[in-house]
Amino acid sequence: MQPADLDLTVYKGSTFSRLIQWKTGDPAVPVDLTGFTARMQIRKSVNSTEILDTLTTANNRLTIYAPTEGRLRIDISAEQSAAYTFTLAAYDLEIVSNDNQNVQRLMQGSFSAIPEVTR
Repeated sequence: MQPADLDLTVYKGSTFSRLIQWKTGDPAVPVDLTGFTARMQIRKSVNSTEILDTLTTANNRLTIYAPTEGRLRIDISAEQSAAYTFTLAAYDLEIVSNDNQNVQRLMQGSFSAIPEVTR
């Protein structure tokens, strides 16, 4: 499966929440995410070893909230976004089966953190 290319923009000091639905096929139908977890890393660049942020279902910053409908949510609090020291980075988001045998990159792209004036 080819991941979706989706650039994300966060406004530092603001809450960020993005709803995602994974569908596949023709006609497109939701993928059942029952028993799956999700993970996402933000890095300076694709090849960077420095991790700027990690979001997972384990740390409750990614939530699979309607698994049979293929729905998940990305959550970054205002406090977390305010702490970002970068303005442009790269990310990808993966879905992982409960036995770790199936890993799918769901989406990828640039990750922008726009500075705030009011602080």
